[in-house]
Amino acid sequence: MYQLTDVTKLYSKGRRTVPAVRDLTLTIGDGEWLAVQGRTGHGKSTLLNLLGGLDRPTSGSIEFDGKNLAKLRENQVNRVRATSIGFIFQTFNLVSTLSAAENVEAALIPLRVHAAERHRRVAAALESVGLADRSRHLPGEMSGGQQQRVAIARALVKEPKVLLADEPTGNLDEDTRDEIITLLARLWRERGLTLVLVTHDTAIAQLAQRVGVMSKGHLTVHGGASQPTATGARQSAGTDAQQLGDPDPAQPVTPGSMQSAASDTRTD
Repeated sequence: MYQLTDVTKLYSKGRRTVPAVRDLTLTIGDGEWLAVQGRTGHGKSTLLNLLGGLDRPTSGSIEFDGKNLAKLRENQVNRVRATSIGFIFQTFNLVSTLSAAENVEAALIPLRVHAAERHRRVAAALESVGLADRSRHLPGEMSGGQQQRVAIARALVKEPKVLLADEPTGNLDEDTRDEIITLLARLWRERGLTLVLVTHDTAIAQLAQRVGVMSKGHLTVHGGASQPTATGARQSAGTDAQQLGDPDPAQPVTPGSMQSAASDTRTD
């Protein structure tokens, strides 16, 4: 899916040059769940922007499905982003004057999907996140958890290969956090998605197959808690990604439940 080779991203800050990402070489396999942690200002969001084609590296290559995002023309990067990459943000980024359905539908406009197909896909996306009965509600008429579900539906409606999530539970209470992470874990497994999730929450990070820690632009990656592989995904998440059978569908995957599983199975 992704192959990053010697990636560096520099920013100018006054007379200083600030390295946000330094000499990063990383493989992210199809269907892998990678969590990224680290202190504020150490490069986590910059890494997501690079993976999503929202920014370009100062040096190095970022291959996505065999295409070097660093070398593509802007319209080509926009096409990759519109068709293959879904984004989820901490602040939801919904348009306050649009209904839930209209916010989700907006992701399909660049793809020139016909109206009937757009409506079908929007309805299916809202159904998948449990909001079929909230399609006409404005963001201000929904809770924070419901707004984040709309944002997830918007990311899913274009049927992407990758979900990039930047602190998706950062604005939510603990119970709602668990609901959203359970939802993301289910969608990741069922759809064979590649999921890269930035979080300050160690309990969430430990749900992933691998955990990376950003420090001063450097990324160190190690195995996380045991997780089943996403449905249909290749076994390419790395040798340190531990595997378990599918969990009982009656038992939702939450930070608490997976922490217990991790303590029973990890040997490092």
